Amino acid sequence: MDDGHLKRSLEALFFVSDEPLTPAVLAQALEVDRRRAEDLCALLAADLEDRGSGLVLRNVAGGWRLFTHPDTAPVVEQFVLSSRQARLTKAALETLSIVTYKQPVTRHQISGIRGVNSDGVLRALQDRGLVQEVGREETPGRPVLYGTTPEFLERLGLPSLASLPSLAPLLGLAEEEEEEGEPAEASPGEGLGEPAELAEPDAE
Repeated sequence: MDDGHLKRSLEALFFVSDEPLTPAVLAQALEVDRRRAEDLCALLAADLEDRGSGLVLRNVAGGWRLFTHPDTAPVVEQFVLSSRQARLTKAALETLSIVTYKQPVTRHQISGIRGVNSDGVLRALQDRGLVQEVGREETPGRPVLYGTTPEFLERLGLPSLASLPSLAPLLGLAEEEEEEGEPAEASPGEGLGEPAELAEPDAE
């Protein structure tokens, strides 16, 4: 098959997939080698951008997946909200931010940082597939350790945790505000933001 037909097939595979597709999976589906599959993904990503598509192809969580173009965010956000989609609460965003930047972290450590019991919020994040158990701490009682999931990276459009924004600039800003006599108002979730991909349907 020529590149045109392969790219068309590739786009169809991404359209029907509900998770990132690895080069190995794509190579097997298209009956090409992994290097060719990677090159085709790069070509398709460039084609989508060149033709002004409302979709972009990104390499996230170890594979490739289609996302809506950032320029369409206002329209997509309005549609999602009008479709009775609920975003994560402030408490959930704070807890998710702590897990993201402190992982692996225990339930007790999370509650200590937030200053309130976070058991319910943590369970809700697990139910949504954003947080998972990643092991146990080698201390008395061996408490469960929590970390983020591959789905978390997928929803934020990140290839790995190493791509997360640094907290250092925010911490420096907080210190400057304290020196000027102004209390820092930044919550633990403020470095992470609230991307449209984290929208979830209302609980029934």
